[in-house]
Amino acid sequence: MPSVILHHMEIIMQQSSFGEVLTRLWPDVDRVVPGLRAGIVAAAPAVFARYRIDIPLLVAHVMAQLSHECGAGRDVVENLNYTAARMMQVWPSRFRTLASATPYAHDPRALANKVYNGRMGNASGSDDGWTYRGRGAAQTTGREGYARLAQATGLDLVNHPDLVNDPRHFLLCGVADFVACGCLPFARADDIVGVTRRLNGGTIGLAQRRAWLARWKGALGEVPIICSPPLVPEAPAQAAPPTPPAASPASSSAPPQPSRLGNLIAALAAVLKRS
Repeated sequence: MPSVILHHMEIIMQQSSFGEVLTRLWPDVDRVVPGLRAGIVAAAPAVFARYRIDIPLLVAHVMAQLSHECGAGRDVVENLNYTAARMMQVWPSRFRTLASATPYAHDPRALANKVYNGRMGNASGSDDGWTYRGRGAAQTTGREGYARLAQATGLDLVNHPDLVNDPRHFLLCGVADFVACGCLPFARADDIVGVTRRLNGGTIGLAQRRAWLARWKGALGEVPIICSPPLVPEAPAQAAPPTPPAASPASSSAPPQPSRLGNLIAALAAVLKRS
């Protein structure tokens, strides 16, 4: 079978397997952003290949962190609708008294500009805090964060920050942020604390991230995850192997083993049957 056709079969298998796991673990993925599931599944082969997310362990670490950050696709824009009491818990150094927090209660825009301006590249006295509030798979935050992600992806995220939630770019932005933060070496070492510190800046939500990692590892262990580069060159011609010796009577009775091609064709047939 030509290698290009083989590659397309592998992509079909990967999309089907990854899509099934995503649907199972992110059951409400399309609730906030319609078409998000289809966008993630369609982008997965190219995105994972681009960033060398090439084994189930790495896919599990990436998706575990993104699952926590965006609430499995439900919390793709930061919710800043806080009570005064909750603001004092989240930002104790900024809101030391109930009176200081009350003017920002249930006013997400004013709160975003209050707590985010003057840092992360956001200008003081501007609307940057609101414009560059947390969004996307990795909850990218701050003008600097969007600019860094724009450079990594080639998307104009500074002028169009909502692109991080476009189904076509959602996974790309999340994985690019994961890699840009330096998480990949820790993921290869299966070090979730290191991954979390790089992505989060601390260990907030570590227990939940561990739980997500266990779920993704378990789910991905049940299905084939094949991450191939966009183009696979034809395999070089090889000399025919020497003719094996005649089988003994004992071995000739063993049933023939299926070939790799046969396995792939059977898997493709199963995928198409489920489609």
